[in-house]
Amino acid sequence: MKVTGIIAEYNPFHNGHLYQLREAARLTECDYTVIVMSGDFVQRGAPALADKHARAEMALRCGADLVLELPVLYAASSAETFAAGAVSLLHGLGVVTHLCFGSECGDVKALRKIAAFLLEEPETYRTALKDCLRQGLSYPNARVRSLSVCGEALPEGFAEILASPNNILGIDYIKAILRSHSDMVPVTVQRVGAGYHEGFRDESLSQPGSRQPDSRPGQEQEPRLSLSSALAIRQALLQGCPLPRLAGSMPREALQILSSYMEKTRFLHADDFSSLLYYRLLMERGQGYEKYLDVSQGLSDRIRRQLNGFTGYEGFCDLLKTKDMTYTRISRCLLHILLGIEKAHMAPGRNLGHAPYARVLGFRRQAAPLLGVIGKLSSVPLVTKLADAKKNLSADAYRLLKLDIQSSAIYQAMACAHSGQPPMNEFSTPLVII
Repeated sequence: MKVTGIIAEYNPFHNGHLYQLREAARLTECDYTVIVMSGDFVQRGAPALADKHARAEMALRCGADLVLELPVLYAASSAETFAAGAVSLLHGLGVVTHLCFGSECGDVKALRKIAAFLLEEPETYRTALKDCLRQGLSYPNARVRSLSVCGEALPEGFAEILASPNNILGIDYIKAILRSHSDMVPVTVQRVGAGYHEGFRDESLSQPGSRQPDSRPGQEQEPRLSLSSALAIRQALLQGCPLPRLAGSMPREALQILSSYMEKTRFLHADDFSSLLYYRLLMERGQGYEKYLDVSQGLSDRIRRQLNGFTGYEGFCDLLKTKDMTYTRISRCLLHILLGIEKAHMAPGRNLGHAPYARVLGFRRQAAPLLGVIGKLSSVPLVTKLADAKKNLSADAYRLLKLDIQSSAIYQAMACAHSGQPPMNEFSTPLVII
């Protein structure tokens, strides 16, 4: 049995994701595809546009066989920790033979070479990195400059490779595979269409000579679809773009799910959590915030000094960012404070191999044989019913699961804040089964 794993946020699921799913199946000739997906909060330190259940259904309707939730401890962490948690979860299932990810460069050999070098961390690189960080460079810039002194051991164009977000994630996935001595084979699909930071492309009308990325010469062509990035689609939606205009940017099934979701609730962005964040910061101002994951003493002190200038979640990130601390890193730190994710949570997570459980969000009925094999070979327990989790997990594992449950409760409370409806209860929400 060949099983391909994909690590994703699907925020929201768009044509580029569909292309990756199809290409992953083609390249690996897999029997099943397993998705490890961020829950209600994502790696850039913000809420997902739609909740995890809706996004899991999008993936399943578009071809995935099984969707598992990446614990929020890893989903809302740095790229390296995000990758370590997700790769460990896939490895722990005991059935995943390939890990497929998107990248801008499309060269898995080059990514593997950089990953192996960073995993080894030669003394010359470590020394250069410390010097660059002392000079006040942000970690991404310091890493590239430090690697330049070791250029002969790296592939040509490594600086350009490290300038693209999906390449960086791919490198971290490969590092996690190498570190865990996993047999999973890394496979990359080169990204096509718009870059991550490009604006929304409304290209639902056919254009002469254009071709779908998964079509072949000589086939009857459908109208060219947009390959707008998830960021561009989110920005368009949050700026009031009508859903029908996304018809060229998202698979029909995913757009229908998004439309149904909007009939019941609303899309969320970081500023929806401003009041709750301010309350948390205000109540703990006296003792500071160093107990929270990734929050240094310097950032804690800066938050305390600048709190009187708080005008909203995103504005506060802008106020706090510095030359050596990016907006995204600050946003993640604030999210950790908001959700109560502490440094004390990470140690047991690492001790438990990063993945002490596999929370199932949904699956396709035809994937029943896959679930049967996972049940026999997995080194981590499958969680399909939250009510049974406490008796089936260790105390530390259940403590981490409670973070996921609490985070989803906070998300749902904000999503339903203006609807007059009670928030969705994680314990009574059924699996997505199609």
